[in-house]
Amino acid sequence: MIDGPYFALTVLGALACGLAAGVFAAFSTMVMKGLAALPPAQGIAAMNRINVAAVTPPFMAIFLGATGLCAVLAVVTFVLWPEEGTVELLVGCALYLIGSFGVTVAANIPRNDALAKVDPDSEEGAAYWRTYVKEWTAWNHVRGVASIGATAAFVLALT
Repeated sequence: MIDGPYFALTVLGALACGLAAGVFAAFSTMVMKGLAALPPAQGIAAMNRINVAAVTPPFMAIFLGATGLCAVLAVVTFVLWPEEGTVELLVGCALYLIGSFGVTVAANIPRNDALAKVDPDSEEGAAYWRTYVKEWTAWNHVRGVASIGATAAFVLALT
């Protein structure tokens, strides 16, 4: 059974991943749909501002906090190799580290960087915006599903 500090670490991991999943779900279901409905120049400007605001302590605490907790949980699980919950813990860590953090670094950030370089008032900018919204949102869905999967795996490890 998972207990003591390991229990607390697992609960914190579940909460952090669940909170990240909520942020990703809100973006996929509301924010991106709202931005996509704007004229391209306005949507690009708003998303570029959101991308700047995301790299501030509140969101980074959630996103990188969950990443750090998952990394620590993975190491502790390998070291302690508990009798119960090992597979669930490792699956949860992998889901978040690869499906959320990894996808962010490999898919979402490069798209954000490219969006910051387009001329919002150009036809090329408008064309990129349409592609950006579709692709960025699809990868955001992956992040959300991975984060909620990690949360579920951590909860299963505790039961």
